[in-house]
Amino acid sequence: MIAGRLGRLRRALFGDPVATAISLATLAAVAFTLPPLIRWALLNARFAPDAAACDALDHAGACWGVVTEKYRLILLGRYPQDEAWRPVVTSLLMGGGWLAGAAGVLRGRTLAALLGLAPLAAAALLAGGVGGLAEVPAERWGGLPLTLLITATGLAGALPLGIAIAYGRRARLPVLRGLLTAAVELARGIPLVAVLFMASFLLPLLLPEGTGPGMLGRVLIAIVLVAAAYLSEIVRGGLQALPTGQRDAATALGLTPWQIERSIVLPQVLRAVAPSLANSAIALFKDSALVTVVSLYELTGALGLALAGDPQWRAYQLEAYIFLAAIYWAGCALLARLAVRIGAPPEAGPGPGPRP
Repeated sequence: MIAGRLGRLRRALFGDPVATAISLATLAAVAFTLPPLIRWALLNARFAPDAAACDALDHAGACWGVVTEKYRLILLGRYPQDEAWRPVVTSLLMGGGWLAGAAGVLRGRTLAALLGLAPLAAAALLAGGVGGLAEVPAERWGGLPLTLLITATGLAGALPLGIAIAYGRRARLPVLRGLLTAAVELARGIPLVAVLFMASFLLPLLLPEGTGPGMLGRVLIAIVLVAAAYLSEIVRGGLQALPTGQRDAATALGLTPWQIERSIVLPQVLRAVAPSLANSAIALFKDSALVTVVSLYELTGALGLALAGDPQWRAYQLEAYIFLAAIYWAGCALLARLAVRIGAPPEAGPGPGPRP
């Protein structure tokens, strides 16, 4: 078995002149860059929150002490310290749902229910005011819980809405098709930053004073609407690619239109477009950093707050951003793996037993 794997690896890396040249160039680049990187990141690094020791290095080694010193503000933002367990639990709830789906522990309706209800439970836990929990205004939320909440809420709200828009654009009513097409093109034609600014500062001017959702609520609504426009086009493409014979066969079997779409068409479409859905989910996860422009401090914004008033540690922001990059990479990897699980064909049940 090992010999077979080594043979496949050799053919993949050195099977022809082009592959051999690329493989040798890659190995040379790794050999040239990896040793100094290991020396900087590990061998010469300082992990204790000692600014004097980091200054003595003169950037000859990484100062991971900035992460040790500022990790709470980076990960949890300005949330009250005596209630810090609440954002920790919400992060575990939402991130755990992604992990459970990526690992295949949860599937189907159970996974969909968890992914859909987790943002509601997280928002209630962060806000408080029930069950004896102290109220915490949304302006104090930040860090990793806010990043996960924006992403999870955007996906949970945008996917059903995007499916509805996709079906609406295939309807026989010209007015409905025209309105939905105009809405989708408008949402896709405006930068997300501009949409966030309009939702945050223009929308309150159009509503009676003291009414409407708060800043975070307006931002979430804007993100859901924009994400739904993109997801609707993905789903619409999957609907158009599905052979018409699927519906014809289901109709011949006596299934109702609702049963056909719910049990036959939509599951196949979602599995087929799962890679594209993963791309949109990953993009939304990273684009959550844009809410900093409207004074909502998610991961990158919380890092900016952590370093803004502390010139002693500001010189080591590179290490802090590498730490954030690792978090974003882990989240993107989980979403990509989750899409693979969603796109995998359903496991076949046990076959019929032996005939008597």
